[in-house]
Amino acid sequence: MPKAKSKIEIKNKRASFEYEFIESFTAGIVLTGTEIKSIRAGKASLTDSYCYFAGKELFVKNMHIADYWWGSFNKHDPRRDRKLLLTTKELRKLFRATREKGMTIVATRLFISEKGFAKLNISLAKGKREYDKRHSIKEKDLRREQERG
Repeated sequence: MPKAKSKIEIKNKRASFEYEFIESFTAGIVLTGTEIKSIRAGKASLTDSYCYFAGKELFVKNMHIADYWWGSFNKHDPRRDRKLLLTTKELRKLFRATREKGMTIVATRLFISEKGFAKLNISLAKGKREYDKRHSIKEKDLRREQERG
């Protein structure tokens, strides 16, 4: 019997304004018991979250997962660093890319997969300059005007 499709999708809207995305990856996350319950309840935030390497492993920092209300002694730290699961080939590619100046890895979307696992979309990104941000705002306004009629 197939599982029902989950409607949990938490996006980092600020990341698309601050960064220009070059390449995207989907990574699994190592979570504790109460963290997945909080994500399924929609109590997570990706604002200001980014990824970094510790040794040969990739971690996400500043991803906030709220405490699970029904949790007892197994409560988790809401802002702890969480390990990401990627293939060795993808990890090597990201590691080489982050050594270049101005490149970073940003968390863009958190969702529940069809199998019920929490997945995180991460993007290799380059920071936008001030004039690029103004250009993005102008394009957004023009698109909105065209939709109105």
